[in-house]
Amino acid sequence: MTAVSAQFVRLRSWVSRHPRSVKISLVLVALAYPFVIKPYYLSLTIEVLIFAIFAMSLDLLLGYTGLPSFGHAAFFGVGGYLAAYIASTNELALGLTSNLFVIVPVVMGVTAVLALIIGFFAIRTSGIYFLMITLAFAQMLFSIAIRWSSVTGGSDGLPGVARPTIGIGSFSYAFTSRESYYFLVLVFFLLSWWLLRKIVHSPLGWTFRGIRENEPRMKALGYNTFRYKMASFVISGSIASVAGMLLVYFFRHASPESLHWSTSGQVMIMLIIGGAGTLAGPILGASLIRLFPLLVSSYTERWELLEGLLFIIFVLFAPQGILGLLRRKKNKEPSPK
Repeated sequence: MTAVSAQFVRLRSWVSRHPRSVKISLVLVALAYPFVIKPYYLSLTIEVLIFAIFAMSLDLLLGYTGLPSFGHAAFFGVGGYLAAYIASTNELALGLTSNLFVIVPVVMGVTAVLALIIGFFAIRTSGIYFLMITLAFAQMLFSIAIRWSSVTGGSDGLPGVARPTIGIGSFSYAFTSRESYYFLVLVFFLLSWWLLRKIVHSPLGWTFRGIRENEPRMKALGYNTFRYKMASFVISGSIASVAGMLLVYFFRHASPESLHWSTSGQVMIMLIIGGAGTLAGPILGASLIRLFPLLVSSYTERWELLEGLLFIIFVLFAPQGILGLLRRKKNKEPSPK
């Protein structure tokens, strides 16, 4: 065993023995982070957290339920457009155009209805047919966003979206600074992670796993797998819409590119590289894919080629992603003395 591996094993052992200290340290780092880091890197961190929410939502669908959607950008983009449209239409929101206590329920509720409609048709298929029909719905919404310019702004999108606020009665707080918006996104990230963790470790989550592993057997046991897959589809789409909303508020612009198939492909790459069927995997994948262009583009302009090669390597040699590699190494390593 190398010295580095030995240090890694000792560190992991210390973490397992002192979980409370680790949690307190993480909280302190998270609170101090935006005040000690450069603004550019803070912006990158916000993007990573938003795409981690997006990737975790797809993980519930693909990693836990076994539904390979290639149109998950439909919910991501619709969530963003809803937030941007409400922000530009005072009458619709009755003057509460940026209040998150109004916007979040509206975004998640409308997206849930959209997921019910798409899921009603898509879940009746399986495998490659499910993948293609979800892709078709997403591309249909992308075409609508391009052509319905009076509502969506066409190819230019909806610019000038105001930063969100929270308000109850006379109290109101606007997340105008980059630091305050970081804390807002961090709260949504932690809430999404907590909610998904509760779901995947509940009887509902184990039912999702059963459908992924052997759907005919689950049907034979009396489970209505259509309803369970619909539940996974709706929950996943609703959480993805929150990620789309946060990204639009951050860039202050809703773009039709958020509905494009390439966005669905990007989040699927995050999931595969990080490790599907785990909540930590999507976070690692989102971090790597969003930071990879930054690290490589300073050395070569062909970073997209390298990103494609990285994806191919993971598919061929590490199909379980980064977490799969770490677990494999952990099983091979002897315990520290």
